[in-house]
Parts: sequence; C-alpha cells; structure tokens
Amino acid sequence: MGKVSLNVQREFCEECSLALRRFVGKMDGVDSVDVESGKIVIRFDDSKVDETDIVKISKDSVEKLGYKILD
Repeated sequence: MGKVSLNVQREFCEECSLALRRFVGKMDGVDSVDVESGKIVIRFDDSKVDETDIVKISKDSVEKLGYKILD
C-alpha cells in the first residue's frame, strides 16, 4: 500500500475537491483521495499503479483546476 501527500497553494473549493476525487479516485489502483486544508492525500495499491504516475496525474489535475502544488 502506497501513500502520496501533496501540499496545495490554497484550499480547494467544494466543486474542485469533488472533481479531483472523482478523477483521481477512478484511477485503477487508487483506494482513496482525501482533500482537506490545502493538502491532498492519495492512498493506492502500489502493485497496480506506480507512485510517479499518481504524482504526475494528480499534479496535472490540480493545475487544470487552477491550483498550484507546493514543493
């Protein structure tokens, strides 16, 4: 079981939070997507999906919604 945490520049609005959960959460191998207080936590099955893929797709999705990932 893998886990990725990403810090976001600002807190998500409700609609964007739901959109991110729907998009990333439907990926094969993703078990859960928690979005709260400027942080995204994704839990996934690392035998089905690679962590680098999760991070890339999540960052792309966040940026498309108009938010920025903090390093």
